[in-house]
Amino acid sequence: MQLLKGKTALVTGGTAGIGKAIAMLFTQHGADVAILGTNEERAKAVLQELESLKVAPEQRFRSFLTDISKSKEVEITVNALLGEWGKIDILVNNAGITRDNLLMRMSEEDWDLVIDVNLKSVYNTCRVLARPMMKARYGKIINITSVIGLTGNAGQVNYAAAKSGMIGFTKSLAKEVASRNICVNCVAPGYIQTQMTEVLPEQVKEAVLSKIPLAKIGQPSDIAHAVLFLASDQANYITGQTLTVDGGMVM
Repeated sequence: MQLLKGKTALVTGGTAGIGKAIAMLFTQHGADVAILGTNEERAKAVLQELESLKVAPEQRFRSFLTDISKSKEVEITVNALLGEWGKIDILVNNAGITRDNLLMRMSEEDWDLVIDVNLKSVYNTCRVLARPMMKARYGKIINITSVIGLTGNAGQVNYAAAKSGMIGFTKSLAKEVASRNICVNCVAPGYIQTQMTEVLPEQVKEAVLSKIPLAKIGQPSDIAHAVLFLASDQANYITGQTLTVDGGMVM
């Protein structure tokens, strides 16, 4: 069953990890998929993978090298894609970074960078797409937050602030656009095996794992399937919600 047949999707941070998994699953369910990233080699490789996974010859794929923290760059990219495809039905705000440190040691640069890439980017994409989605009277926006946005975490005040901000942003935007049949939701991953978590020290990984009732690390595909559900018409009566996918870490 192709849950996204005939739909167009834009995935930020789509060249690796969770974003790549989302783009691949969307492709397997019939969507046209565009990815945003900053690494040209990875973008080209992902596009080749998407081509190999397509389920219909007419499916289209695009990649754009875009700094999503820059509003003008995002506006140019999104408008270019709208010009080519005519519509964007699904937006997944997945791009994110970490610059961890205790607050007393955190530089202003690391604070600003995390807020800009993780939170301001959501403003940038949603602001450009709100009007065309409202005109089309259809849209699905899924913002990838984190359980850290719900619980906080020592050494991550910038990341927690950004991810918590995404949740408040999501709830507010959901109320603004609901009358135009646009659903806005969050997915909050727990401990997922990605490049971002691979660099953690072993003792940190073990400590996190001990707090997961399912006693295993999540995979990018676990998040992708949750996003697929929210992006599909099966979730047409769900908006303003945060779906936690964390093996039971936050209950």
